[in-house]
Amino acid sequence: MKKKTKIPGVDPEYLQRERASLIRKNRQVIYLNDKEMAAISEYCSRFNVHTGRSELYRKVIMEKILRELDENHPTLF
Repeated sequence: MKKKTKIPGVDPEYLQRERASLIRKNRQVIYLNDKEMAAISEYCSRFNVHTGRSELYRKVIMEKILRELDENHPTLF
């Protein structure tokens, strides 16, 4: 078995802070009506989405939010 090598110059405290900042602590609950839930179920079955739906929701919502923020950035003039 190959021995693991450490990456020189990386502060272990920095890596620990980075991992801690990615922990999801804030809970958000959404409610869907029957048509919305049917659409999501159809999408998941059609495109073989086997991962958790929360991951799908998170990905889609964050893509939309980041796209909107990028398009509507503040200007000086």
